[in-house]
Amino acid sequence: MSHVGVPRGTVRKRRSLALLTTGVLTIPALAGCSSGSEETSRGVPQDIAPAARQAVSDGSTVNWAVDALPATFNAFQADADSATTRITGALLPSLFPMDASGQPKLNPDYLESAKIIEREPKQVVLYKLNQQAVWSDGREIGAPDFVAQWRALRGKDSAFWTARNSGYERIEKIERGADDLQVRVTFSKPYADWRSLFSPLYPKEITGSPDAFNDGARTTLKNTAGPFVLRGVSKAKGTVTLARNPRWWGDKAKLDTLVFRAVAAGDRTQALADGTVDVADIDASTADRIALARRDRGNNGQPLAHGPGSETTPAAALRSWALAHGSDEEAAEIAQAAREKNRKAVVAYTAEQKALRDFAVRKSLEPAYTQLALNGESGPLADDRVRRAVARALDREELARTVLGPLGLPAKPLGSHLALAGQPGYKDGSGALGDQNTKEAQALLADAGWTRGGAVQPPKDTKAGSEAEKKGAKGDTPGTGEDAEKEAAEGTTGDKEAESEKEAKNEKEAKNEKAESEKKAEDSLSEDSTAEGKKADRASEDSAASRDEGLYIVGEDNKPGAHAPARAASTGASAVHVLAPARTAAAQSAALLRQAGALGEDGAVAAQDKQPGGAAGAYAPVGTAAPAPAAAKGQLGKDGKALTLRFVLPSGPGSQSLRGVGDKIAVMLEKIGIGTEIIKVPDESYFKDHVASGAYDLALYSWPATAYPATDGRPIYAKPEPATDGSLLVEQNYTRVGTDHIDQLFDQAAAELDEKAARELIKQADARIWAAAGSIPLFQRPQLVAVDKKLANVGAFGFAAPRYQDIGFKNRQAAGSPADRKK
Repeated sequence: MSHVGVPRGTVRKRRSLALLTTGVLTIPALAGCSSGSEETSRGVPQDIAPAARQAVSDGSTVNWAVDALPATFNAFQADADSATTRITGALLPSLFPMDASGQPKLNPDYLESAKIIEREPKQVVLYKLNQQAVWSDGREIGAPDFVAQWRALRGKDSAFWTARNSGYERIEKIERGADDLQVRVTFSKPYADWRSLFSPLYPKEITGSPDAFNDGARTTLKNTAGPFVLRGVSKAKGTVTLARNPRWWGDKAKLDTLVFRAVAAGDRTQALADGTVDVADIDASTADRIALARRDRGNNGQPLAHGPGSETTPAAALRSWALAHGSDEEAAEIAQAAREKNRKAVVAYTAEQKALRDFAVRKSLEPAYTQLALNGESGPLADDRVRRAVARALDREELARTVLGPLGLPAKPLGSHLALAGQPGYKDGSGALGDQNTKEAQALLADAGWTRGGAVQPPKDTKAGSEAEKKGAKGDTPGTGEDAEKEAAEGTTGDKEAESEKEAKNEKEAKNEKAESEKKAEDSLSEDSTAEGKKADRASEDSAASRDEGLYIVGEDNKPGAHAPARAASTGASAVHVLAPARTAAAQSAALLRQAGALGEDGAVAAQDKQPGGAAGAYAPVGTAAPAPAAAKGQLGKDGKALTLRFVLPSGPGSQSLRGVGDKIAVMLEKIGIGTEIIKVPDESYFKDHVASGAYDLALYSWPATAYPATDGRPIYAKPEPATDGSLLVEQNYTRVGTDHIDQLFDQAAAELDEKAARELIKQADARIWAAAGSIPLFQRPQLVAVDKKLANVGAFGFAAPRYQDIGFKNRQAAGSPADRKK
C-alpha cells in the first residue's frame, strides 16, 4: 500500500479568486446541461444482514481483515489510511457520520442538537452535547476538546504536522455556551460544510500539544470515546485489538472484542478458510469460490468439478497412471511425485471449499468511483480538443457493464464527479461533454491538427526560435480550458501562411506534370515487377515499427519500449508539489487494489496480453507476426509525430482486471486513431510515483464519495497554480486540468448556507469539470465482502458508517461455536 506523502507542516490552503466576467471554455452554454436528473438514479442498498439488537447475542470475538496495520491512529496526518479510518470509527466521536443515502446525519450518541443559530453578522453554530458523553478516563467531552482541535488544524501553527485544515481556518473563535454542554463556534466567513468539522473528535490531551499530536497518537490512543477502547497493538501478529468500553453510555457493544487483522488481498481466501478472519473485503475470484462452495454442499462427497486436477481428461489420467506404474523407473518416479502433489492439492482445495461454505458474500457499491484521468500538463492532452475527443471515444456503458454486470450490480456509468447515485443532489452532468460519438471525436482531433498522414509529415516551417517554439516556452499554466480560444486565434495566421506556401508548391508541381506523364507508360511496364519488392520494403518497415511498440515495464530498461520514460524527462516540465490528501485520499493505493480484484476476470483480456509476447516480461518468439505500424493502423499524427498516449497501469497480479479495463479503453481509442503505449509499474508505486507526480498521459484511479463536495472536491479539481520557484502547485488535481471558474463555483458553494442553492452551484461546477475533460468518471466501484453467515449488521455498508456496537453473532450462535474456536 502506498500513499501520497507531504512535507511535515504542509497544510491544504484555500484560495479566494475574483469572479470572472468572461467564459472559460470554448463550449456551448452549460446552464441546465444534463443527460439525467436527480430522480432518475437510485443508489444500491447496503447488504449487511440487518438484525435487531435483541436478535444478536452478547459476547464472542470477530476478526476483521484490513490491508495493513495503520501507519498512524491520527486521522489528520498525511499517512492516515483506510485502516486508520476503520479503527478510529469504533474508538472516537463522529458527530455527523454518513447514512445509507450518503448524507451527514447527526449522531445522538454525542449530540442532542447542532444548528446554525446566527447568520449575520457572522455565522454561529451551537453544539449541544449529550450530557452522558465522556472520554474513557471519565472526563466530559466539552468545549476544551473543540478548541484544542481547532488550534491544531487551523494551519497557523506549523509545529502541528497536519495533512488538512479544510474549514478549520474559517473559524474565528470557539466558546463555552450557557453551560459546559454547549459549544459556540463563530466563523470568520460563512461555511456551508460546517458539519464536516470535528469528526473524528480527539481529546484535548492529543490535540493540545504538537508532540502528542505528531507522535503520541501515531501508535496508541489512551483516551477514547466510542463503544470500544484500544486494548493493544501487536506488530508481530499483525493485529489491533479493541475491547468493549466499560464507560460507553450508548447501546452496549455486542462483541467482547473486535480484532482488526492485517491480511494481504491475495491471502484472504486462505485466511477465511482456516478461520483466521470472519469479515474481509474480497475480489471476484474469492467470491466465486464461496459461491461454488455453497453450491457443492449437497454433492455427497463426490469429487469437485473445479479446482486442482478438475481439467484432467481421462486420457491424461490414464497416461499418468501408466507412467507411474511403468518400467521406466525415472519416469515413474517423476509421475508418482506429480500425482502425489496433485492429490495433496485436491485435498487442500476440498478442505478449503468445505470451510468456505460457512461464509456469505455481501455486495453493494463502494462509496467511491473509478475515473479515467487525462494529464493535461503537457503533450497532446494539453489541448482540450484532444481530451474531449478521448472522452467522446469512450463507451462508458460498456465499461460499466464489463465491471458490474457479472456481479449482478446495476451497470450504469456514473454521471457526476461530485456525487454518487443515490446521494442528494446527484445529477448526470455528462451532457456538458456529450455522449460517445466516434465521428465527433474524430472531428475534434482533425480540428486540433491530427491527421492520418501527420505521423510521416515533417513539421512545416519549424525553425529554431520559431513562433511555435516561443509560444511553447511561455510557461502558461497547462491543461486549462482558457487557452483554447487564444490558440484558435493564433492558428488563423498560421493557416494563411500555409495556404500561400501551398499555392507556390502547386505551381512548381504543374511544371513537372507533363514530364511525369510521359514516364507513366514506362513506369507501368515495370510496376508489376516491383510490386513484390515494395511489399517486402513495407514488411521491413512494419517490423521496425513493431520494435518500437513493445510493452515497457518500469525497471527493465533493456526491453522494448524502454525509451518511454525519457519522454517525460524531455518535456522540460517543472517539479510538481503535491499537497495534502483529502479526507480519504491517503487510502488510495489500497482501495485501488481492492477495486482491481473486485472487477473479476470474466471476459477481460488484459492490456499486456495484447502486446507482443503477452504477459509481463515475456516477448514474442521468433516468427511471431509483428503488429502493424501506426500508419497501417490508421493512427493519427501531426508534424511527423504519431498521436500516442502513455497509459500507465499497475503491474501486479491483483491488478489484472484493472488492466483489462485499460485494454478496452485502448481499443476504443484506437478506433479514432489514438495509439496507447501501455506502461506497467509496480502496484506500490503506481499512485505515488506516477499518478501524483504526473508521469502519465492516461491512468485509472479512484476518488471516495463525500457528503461535502464543496470542501473535498475543490482540491481535486482546483486549477494548478505556478509557485514562485517555478514548480506547479496541484493540490490533489493530478490531471493538472482546471479553470478559475470551477474554483469560483466551489468557493461560492462552500460559502452558501442555503442548501438548495449550494447544490445548484455544485452541479454547475460538475458541468464545467465534465467540459474540461480532465477526469472522466466511469463507474462506481463494486464492494464485495465475505462474512461469516452467522454474523449480523456487518458486510457491504455502501455509504453508511458501521455501527460497531450492533455487530455480533445471531442468537443461535452458542458458546463453543466456530467463531470461538477461531480465536
